[in-house]
Amino acid sequence: MRKIPVYTHPAAGWPALIASARKLMDYKAFLRGSISVLGSNQPKGGFDCPGCAWPDHKSYKTLDVCETGIKVIASEAMSTRADAAFFAKHTVTELQRWSGYELEHIGRLSEPLYYDAAQDHYVPISWQDAYARIAQQLQQLDSPDEALFYTSGRVTNEPAFMYQLFVRCFGTNNLPDCSNMCHEPTSVMLGKQLGIGKATVVLEDFEQAKLIIMFGQNPATNHPRMLEMLAHAHKQGCRIISVNPMREQGLRKFRNPQKPTHMVAGQSDIMVDDVIQIQIGGDAALLTGIAKWLIANDKMNNDFIQTHTSGFETLKQWIQQQSWADIERGCGIAQPDIINLAGLIADSPATICTWGMGITQHVQGDDNVAMITNLLLLMGMIGIDGAGASPVRGHSNVQGDRTMGIHERPKQSLLDSIEHVFNHPMPQENGLDVVAGAKAMIAGNIKVFMSMGGNFSVAAPDTSTIQQALTQNQLNVFVATKLNETMLYPAKHNLILPCIGRTERLITAHGEQFATIEDSMCRIVATQGHLKPISKTLKSEAQIVADIATQLFGAESTIPWQAMSEDFDVTRDYIAQAIDGFEDFNQRIRTAERGFNLYHPARHREWHTDSGKAQFEVPKYSITYVADQMANDTANLKRSLNTQIITNQLNNAQSHEQAVWQLTSVRSHDQFNTMIFGYQDRYRQTNRRDVLFMHPDEMKRLGWQKGDTVMVSRQDSHNQARTLGPLILTEMDIAANAVATYYPECNDLLDLDTHAPDSHIPSYKSVTVVLKRVKVTDKLTDLA
Repeated sequence: MRKIPVYTHPAAGWPALIASARKLMDYKAFLRGSISVLGSNQPKGGFDCPGCAWPDHKSYKTLDVCETGIKVIASEAMSTRADAAFFAKHTVTELQRWSGYELEHIGRLSEPLYYDAAQDHYVPISWQDAYARIAQQLQQLDSPDEALFYTSGRVTNEPAFMYQLFVRCFGTNNLPDCSNMCHEPTSVMLGKQLGIGKATVVLEDFEQAKLIIMFGQNPATNHPRMLEMLAHAHKQGCRIISVNPMREQGLRKFRNPQKPTHMVAGQSDIMVDDVIQIQIGGDAALLTGIAKWLIANDKMNNDFIQTHTSGFETLKQWIQQQSWADIERGCGIAQPDIINLAGLIADSPATICTWGMGITQHVQGDDNVAMITNLLLLMGMIGIDGAGASPVRGHSNVQGDRTMGIHERPKQSLLDSIEHVFNHPMPQENGLDVVAGAKAMIAGNIKVFMSMGGNFSVAAPDTSTIQQALTQNQLNVFVATKLNETMLYPAKHNLILPCIGRTERLITAHGEQFATIEDSMCRIVATQGHLKPISKTLKSEAQIVADIATQLFGAESTIPWQAMSEDFDVTRDYIAQAIDGFEDFNQRIRTAERGFNLYHPARHREWHTDSGKAQFEVPKYSITYVADQMANDTANLKRSLNTQIITNQLNNAQSHEQAVWQLTSVRSHDQFNTMIFGYQDRYRQTNRRDVLFMHPDEMKRLGWQKGDTVMVSRQDSHNQARTLGPLILTEMDIAANAVATYYPECNDLLDLDTHAPDSHIPSYKSVTVVLKRVKVTDKLTDLA
């Protein structure tokens, strides 16, 4: 299909600066926000920007933050409060009707709140009374496993370590976190294949790479700080290829706001040499085709395979059985183009494969990561400079939280270590992840839900069902800086506990404290806010955990909860004893200018796997899985009794073969995960969120046009009908047979049982749907 330029300007540049300034003003955070921006990602005494997990460069910059980061900082630094006076004016029932954008802008939470069902209002409560209610409800449970303890990736290392310790001392491993919904296939498959579920590269490898292949990423929107490194790598002679169903503007040119020549002279850097516009869900098929050509033409690193790997012959046999016809059908890319890409890989002495959630959030997400790792192993691209695996995570400390023990399936060695250090028995049974935890709550098997940050119900599939399940709990506890939708579906007892933000100072009896985070490339860095907290009533996340633990365990506890919360050096000393790689933690974090890297065995070609070698893995799903699903769903829908939607679509289409589409979810340029900053998606040229993106060639084929109103429907894994809409049809350079709409608004279209088999990652990026154009009402005309 045609290449269509939706946005013709370079990424970033003046529009990024203007949008950043406007957002600081919009949040009434110009002074507080500007002070924070200057302290973001600074090597000494600064705080780590919560906007993404991209590493800090070794070179020093006075201003080291991107547009997304400024928006996240502005959101936290706003001076408006969502205090008792605000909640006295608005019932919870009323607030349930507010949009995510409206809730995001009401202000910072400033005092502990309790839901009064008789009034339908949140009302103030003292900290001590809140702790007493929590302890009472936890003590009344028949089993610790009736409680679910969720964590967001914005929680720093020290409170995360305390949180998992508290939960395990209580007696459960029910520690789901946002990793379950984003990079879980990365953690599972890299752990299985390489022995550790993290990136094998450091930032400097991007300066030495000769080929970078980006899978399923949109860095201009989701992690803009990566753009500068891509542009730099390209100038060094590195070839950069993007594999993506959408030709995103951020993958073309980059105008760096920190370069005067760019801003004054209108210059820009080229970032990507080519975009391989793959079918949604076709990544494993494409990688199979590449591997097939490499093996057939003996373009592999045979010495590395023989010395360092296991399982090659099994994978080779499987690949040889895959036909080129199935490969083309699976990925939508012609054989000559696949071979051309394979040739580039064969000729590259240093290749990095980097990926985002466009790879992981599929039913076959585990297979996608496995095939990327297989490719790197075929070429011996693990353990050499300028090469390796580079998953790019979103939350600033989602990887660090896992390292600290926030994991529902902990390794036995971690449990043994924590038990030894604290002389306290640890629970041995695996806990519940997001999918299993949500299903248990819906079934009535969870009585207490606690969330350390995050927006659980909105981030997960089946949003409405989870929200109703929350109302059946005995207790919900939310530790947060801002109000969100999940907090508006109260349990019998419902508490909001406001905490100090990343940008704010934390001063205890032991003086001013700093915390740490772990970025996407295993680097531990310090983070220390400098703003005065928005309210004197706020407590740190660590203090809240310590106070709940003290209330619950009382004098019987031998763990110094209060000492750990008041002096993070004490916490870091315990981390150094309990977590591998953190020896001399306090000394190392203070003496290193920009932190220190954790030891990564696979980077040194040490394989902590079951076989003792790097492991090739055969995919579990057919490489034509998505194409087969579309064909099967089309046939089933035609046979179903409710054929009106299909009939209407086929009557309008030039081709009667197209009955279903692949739907993927995307984030706008004006949001961060579930946080909606505004409605402007600059690179996609739309200022609304109720849209459905489709290629104009597909619209023409159907006899549709931009601005038409469309309903989106699907049959879930239980054959229940789900519908989203009405949505306004909007142009996008997206692959054939594909449409896209915004996350999280589409999450009720998804169900908890459509997920990858091992990692349980929900399929946010690939579900088959039916489209129906509907008559535009007067109301919809006004909206358009």
